[in-house]
Amino acid sequence: MSPWIIQSGLTLMVMSGLLKISEGKKDEILYCSACMAIADELNYSISQTDPKKTIDVGGFRLKPDGSLTDKKVAFARSETHLTELLEGVCNSMSDYALYEDPHTKEKSYKRFAPRSNSAGDFPDFNNFKFDGPEGSNSLKFACETIVEELEDEIISLFARESVHVADKLCGEISGHCKGDQAQRSEL
Repeated sequence: MSPWIIQSGLTLMVMSGLLKISEGKKDEILYCSACMAIADELNYSISQTDPKKTIDVGGFRLKPDGSLTDKKVAFARSETHLTELLEGVCNSMSDYALYEDPHTKEKSYKRFAPRSNSAGDFPDFNNFKFDGPEGSNSLKFACETIVEELEDEIISLFARESVHVADKLCGEISGHCKGDQAQRSEL
């Protein structure tokens, strides 16, 4: 074998090894918090939707007898509504900041801004670390990454379930919150 082939092969092996080493590791706190925030924001938006509101779904094809084969489902957990909610869920990440629990010293991103219907419900700001726009931009980027990667799974989970969706989404489906980290992260 000629020496240049061996040298090229060794160079390729070293380069591929360096690429694997230089791959960035995702910030577990950031991605777990972003995932939990997505679940929290979606649950809140769903709870604000009129439960009596329905939407027609189906193929709208005529049966041989001339009747339609459509059906009505609750709008709050319909695929259409959940898709709309997912499009804007990451815009609310500016309402979150890094929080350090004073007792356990665990860090996570939590909502500091009260919602419009909870006037006067302000958290204790002493344990929040406001990093300026960089902090909320990184959380928004993590949120957008999760939504982009798991959009179909998020929609199907929220369409069929309403209990423990944060644990299922962030622990089981995405894997961003390991172990009991998902249960401890109360937004």
